[in-house]
Amino acid sequence: MNIIVAGLNHRTAPVELREQFAFSEATTEKALYQLRENPLIEEALILSTCNRVEIYAVVKDTELGCGALKQFFLGQTNNQEVAVSTALYLYESNACLKHLFRVASSLDSMMIGEPQILGQIKDAFDLAMLHKSTSLILNKVFKKAISVAKRVRTETKIAENAVSISFAAVALAKKIFGDLRKKTVMLIGAGEMAELAARHFISSGVQSILVANRNYDRTVELALEYHGTPVSFEDFPVEMAKSDIVLCSTGAPHYLVSRDAVSKVIAARQNRPIFFIDISVPRNIDPAINELDNVFLYDIDDLKLSVEANIRTRENEALKAEEIVAEEVLQIICWFRSLDAVPLIVALKERSELIRQEEMKRVFDKLSALSEKEREVIDGLTVSIVNKLLHGPLTLLKKEAEGKNGNLLLEAAQKMFLLEEKNQTLPFDGKKESV
Repeated sequence: MNIIVAGLNHRTAPVELREQFAFSEATTEKALYQLRENPLIEEALILSTCNRVEIYAVVKDTELGCGALKQFFLGQTNNQEVAVSTALYLYESNACLKHLFRVASSLDSMMIGEPQILGQIKDAFDLAMLHKSTSLILNKVFKKAISVAKRVRTETKIAENAVSISFAAVALAKKIFGDLRKKTVMLIGAGEMAELAARHFISSGVQSILVANRNYDRTVELALEYHGTPVSFEDFPVEMAKSDIVLCSTGAPHYLVSRDAVSKVIAARQNRPIFFIDISVPRNIDPAINELDNVFLYDIDDLKLSVEANIRTRENEALKAEEIVAEEVLQIICWFRSLDAVPLIVALKERSELIRQEEMKRVFDKLSALSEKEREVIDGLTVSIVNKLLHGPLTLLKKEAEGKNGNLLLEAAQKMFLLEEKNQTLPFDGKKESV
């Protein structure tokens, strides 16, 4: 049995090509059924996100299985076979396992350390199990992938530190104020950056948000979404006095927040600190407010420096994560190798039992005067003898099958016990990659 993956992602395919393969829950169910109907495919799972579409499968023949997955992708596209063939990647065996563990650990994500991918993998796994398209192999592998991702997050700092401008703004606010739960935030602007910041502030415990924007309908919409308070754009200079944190993100070509306005705000706040974050380009907050006491101003360049430093930190932590992935791949490979011993062990037990039964019949035919109780005692004795004789060899096979020389031992056992015609093992090979 072999495990393979075929897919395309943000590195190999543009969004207009990836979106052709975006699977909803309904289309995933249909696709899983179609894959399982293919006699070449034993198990299948589809991982579909905005940045990747991948199909993991267990197949009897690697080459034929890879061809089947490639044809499946080509069959889903609209006259773009060349583009799909160029963008598609195929991994098998060890390389497939490594790829999955890296994906789950967000090492293959557009932003290293992002947390969403693990949840998406869990959802894909749950859906595949719901539709019974996975079994022993993929169930084991995906449970392992989830545990590897958790280990990476526990043992490294790959998910720490802000790597987006909006998140970096919130992280800076937390450094200055510590606990944000009792702080009031004002958002000047209601675009995508402001909305992302609002989401991060809420997740960090902020309960009071004021929203000001030139388009009052949009102001009300964003305020309702985050349980905030809408403020008319004309009133925001006065309302700033209620705010501990002011984030400005608009398209205005000039300063919206002046030094004089902030001087009045500080006086009204009785010199309680206020934190300004200007992520507008061009800037909307007069940098001269930095001259005022208890006023802290950071612009987008300040935040970019923080983000760049944090990205470098994550990249360093990613090196530690890669070591964890490599270690975990070796562990799961050992498990795969142990599976190779199972059919041989079953065959050896069956052959031993057949021999025992034949010998028992021969003896009982000669000793026809034996009572039923005596026959049971002899039968139990022979079972015990066979089990004790097999215990050592079977234990050794199970243990050594996981090692580097496991396949050699299995082959030797096949020959030694004359099982070559009864059992054909499928070693988990070390092929790296197939494209």
